Amino acid sequence: MKIGILGAGSIGSALALKLAAAGHEVKVANSRGPETINSDVLVTGATAVEAATVRHNIEVLITSIPLSAMPAIKPLVADLPRGAIIIDTSNYYPLRDGHVQALDEGQVESIWVAEQIGRPVTKAWNAILSQTFQAKGVAAGQVGRLAIPVAADHEADQQIAMSLVEDTGFDAIYAGRLADSWRQQPGAPAYCTELTRDELPDALARADKDLLPSRRDQAMATIGQKFDSLTTDDVVTINRTTYA
Repeated sequence: MKIGILGAGSIGSALALKLAAAGHEVKVANSRGPETINSDVLVTGATAVEAATVRHNIEVLITSIPLSAMPAIKPLVADLPRGAIIIDTSNYYPLRDGHVQALDEGQVESIWVAEQIGRPVTKAWNAILSQTFQAKGVAAGQVGRLAIPVAADHEADQQIAMSLVEDTGFDAIYAGRLADSWRQQPGAPAYCTELTRDELPDALARADKDLLPSRRDQAMATIGQKFDSLTTDDVVTINRTTYA
């Protein structure tokens, strides 16, 4: 597929590497220009482009930018080819993004994103730590393969997103419609807890929407206190304990 990735942080860079390696035609852009994208991100075949052109001639746009930056990309999204799908990887952290009243009042994050950019979105790759995503993808069928939830309102978008998740080395689990995607937001049992396809559905079902903000903030406070000494496994353990 022809894929544009907007954002070259940890998740965006890993997506560029993995999807290009899987044979997709990938363009990647950030807000600072293609010359600032590390050459390591391009070794499997992705091309660095300007943000203004990443939308040209693509079938999928993956947004891997801070949630607070979403409103600013509405003009870019408006020029996407008809039929192109948008996959949102963002998460809301008030300490990082600033407070958004609608989200603080309980609006589902990706519903808010869709409203801001004026196009429907599918949600994937948000509920996995960047280190996990970079290091723990394996071929389909391997024992212990980790799973990633995908929420979508349209079957065709769901199928494309799930296929791409599989291409990045993880089992794709359908998590329901976009309105249900709070089940994979920060604070939920499915969020960044490294679960398999057998474990993830139960975690999604156990989510309690009212508890998400307090659990999200509690986990972040714990991680922040020990950040310099924590491994990825430590962070997963904190998330599992806090979100259980």
